[in-house]
Amino acid sequence: MAAAEQVALAHDYATQRGGAERVALMMAQGFPNAPMYTALYRPEGTFAEFASLDLRTSPINRVRLLRDHHRLALPLLAPAVSATRIDASVLLVSSTGWAHGYRSSGRKVVYCHAPARWLYQTERYLGSSHEGSFGARSRRWMAARSLGVLAPALRAWDQRAALSADRYVVNSAVTARAVRQVYGIEAEILPPPPALTPDGPVAAVVDVEPGFLLCVARLLPYKNVDVVIDAVRQLPGVRLVVVGDGPDRPRLEALARHEPRVNLLGRVGDPELRWLYGACAALIGASYEDYGLSPLEAASFGRPSVVLRDGGYLDTVVEGRTGEFFDTPEAVDVVPAVERTLTRAWDHGALSSHARGFGLPRFVGRLQVIVGEELRRS
Repeated sequence: MAAAEQVALAHDYATQRGGAERVALMMAQGFPNAPMYTALYRPEGTFAEFASLDLRTSPINRVRLLRDHHRLALPLLAPAVSATRIDASVLLVSSTGWAHGYRSSGRKVVYCHAPARWLYQTERYLGSSHEGSFGARSRRWMAARSLGVLAPALRAWDQRAALSADRYVVNSAVTARAVRQVYGIEAEILPPPPALTPDGPVAAVVDVEPGFLLCVARLLPYKNVDVVIDAVRQLPGVRLVVVGDGPDRPRLEALARHEPRVNLLGRVGDPELRWLYGACAALIGASYEDYGLSPLEAASFGRPSVVLRDGGYLDTVVEGRTGEFFDTPEAVDVVPAVERTLTRAWDHGALSSHARGFGLPRFVGRLQVIVGEELRRS
């Protein structure tokens, strides 16, 4: 029998390019010799850095359909995770609702991005069953049917998984409240740092002139990118660049088809994204976020944000200093907030300093302290 690892890592699935995946990679930087367990791995869909890790996947990873469309794996993820027992003194988990179910021979620390949206915010997680391509609608229908049947058992599993942790850490005040309400757990708040900083390669994006609004989001209904597009239509001379992909992309492309001032780029690499942050006039976000990560990235490039006065944006945007708020995800509120943002003189030094306060050394250092404390208890 192999000797137990001192520290092991776990993450739900490495199939996307999102904030949770970036945080999982930061954890790997803090514990460079630790293996990372994950249910599914799709190299072409996520960040290239995962390829350099000791990544250990579940048996369901052999099914390409599940790797390509992780929502179809909903009925299988809980059993796949529960069947894996990780032999480590401390297991550090990055979870949005699955990886906290890994069994550990030692102590377990969960870093929670949000309680399981697939159970507690099902419509937000899956999106409308009436929008998108036939294939996307069919996959959502299948996932919704599966959840409808399995939800009671999955909620019971989710509660057991959460309570199996020795320590809970969360990314924001919003998530701390949700964890308290759903699990009855009091969690430490440790905001993650901006994942993309100006330090690194830069590549200009062809046919995009500087001075645009930048929206960085997975293309899902709750991200409200359609609201941003509608607002830009009402702002003469203002251009919008949207970075991201997802099941809502066909609908959004249809909305933007006859608007030359709106450019949906899809996914871009980090060098291109650095150029976009540096070249934009401001970041814009109208979504309900558990944590406002993209405004920190924009601030690190000296750029302000105009965002919804809700959720995780309240943790990372200082009104009048690093950005402007609007009160509802409606174009009528977004338009004047954008106008205020674009006509105001912003202190780029203050913006950069704000982002540095959320830096990687602080985040990784605190996780190392937490894991060190749990190692002494193991």
